[in-house]
Amino acid sequence: MNKRKWLLLPALRSKNYRLFFAGQGISLIGSWMTQLATIWLVYDLTNSAFMLGLVGFTSQIPSFFLAPFGGVFVDRFSRYRTLIGTQILAMIQSLALAALALTGIIQVWHIIALSLFQGFINALDAPARQAFVPELVEHKDDLANAIAINSTMINGARLIGPAIGGLLIASVGAAYCFLIDGLSYIAVIAALLAMKIKPWKVTVSRGNPLQQVQEGFVYAFSFPPIRAILLLSTLVSLMGLQNTILVPIFAEEILKGGAESLGFLMAASGLGALSGGIYLATRRTIVGIGRIIAIAPAILGVGLIAFSFSRYLPLSLFLMLFVGLGTILQIASSNTFLQTIVDEDKRGRLMSLYTMSFLGMIPVGNLLGGFLASHIGAPNTLIIDGIACIIGSIIFGRQLPALRKLVMPVYEQKGILKGVESSR
Repeated sequence: MNKRKWLLLPALRSKNYRLFFAGQGISLIGSWMTQLATIWLVYDLTNSAFMLGLVGFTSQIPSFFLAPFGGVFVDRFSRYRTLIGTQILAMIQSLALAALALTGIIQVWHIIALSLFQGFINALDAPARQAFVPELVEHKDDLANAIAINSTMINGARLIGPAIGGLLIASVGAAYCFLIDGLSYIAVIAALLAMKIKPWKVTVSRGNPLQQVQEGFVYAFSFPPIRAILLLSTLVSLMGLQNTILVPIFAEEILKGGAESLGFLMAASGLGALSGGIYLATRRTIVGIGRIIAIAPAILGVGLIAFSFSRYLPLSLFLMLFVGLGTILQIASSNTFLQTIVDEDKRGRLMSLYTMSFLGMIPVGNLLGGFLASHIGAPNTLIIDGIACIIGSIIFGRQLPALRKLVMPVYEQKGILKGVESSR
């Protein structure tokens, strides 16, 4: 009976994972509200596409430079205690934003400084969060499902958060989005403290941190399947995710809307991503995930190009579904694949490189997107982004047969193919 209860979402049979799911779900809604409120406030204060890009750049650039060292830290120290610390710091950052906005003294440099602080937190938090998931599930077979549920949770919040945020901004102002976000961290901190985690086993580290960073790079880039996925993630993050900082321009100037329109556009993207997350959560095996990774950037690229031509809000909302769908299929599928095949003693370092290729390239893309949009316009910028994603999809797809041959021995070694055969 118990087994049947968790048949569809087996990762939720682990108590620690259920706590993580509940706490993160609440906190992430607040985080998406803050993201929406930040880009709206910056554009309201400056009316500048470049400043949108600059704020996006400062919030993520620490992940590019510091994530590899964060991965070394995560492989050497307790991921559980690390996450408690990063969540407390993130709460302080959101409450500081709220205080500045509520008192009416907030300026763009405040937002840039606090975004940079959040970037430093993310450089440690992201690899720790990714590497911590395997510790939360009691059965190794549930790991892929846990990662897929994570993606569904993130994008469920991405659906709900912006919709609420847009309504709050329009009615009472952006400051209350920051305040709610700060208070929402109480849920995730409480969930972490309620967990029963096995004592952390201190691993004997060979060499200094720089040598360990180098070991992680060699491990990742000497195996073509991992290298190809990291490079594709880099391209998608650099070009495909520029839309997140350009949406306010479409909402206000092109579609002639306001904060509500921005919230609905972000929510539509979240709905598409949620659909993709649910699909991945219900897949029973990792086998065949390469095809999803290959086609996802093309879905994103086509969605971006079509969205750039739309001047009608309902059509734009429909097209944002495909933008969200393509984004989450690429991100979550790549994450699932890497988490499944990685050696345990290198998990933190590999996930830090994935963080570097994903989160670390977003700031460069934001800066590039803001620069291009200020010179050639937001629609033309998205057309270029979409074409780049489609080209990346074609190149990865052509490599896929060769990559599949290389990864099959790893699947056999980890017993993944046996699990597929037994489920037939």
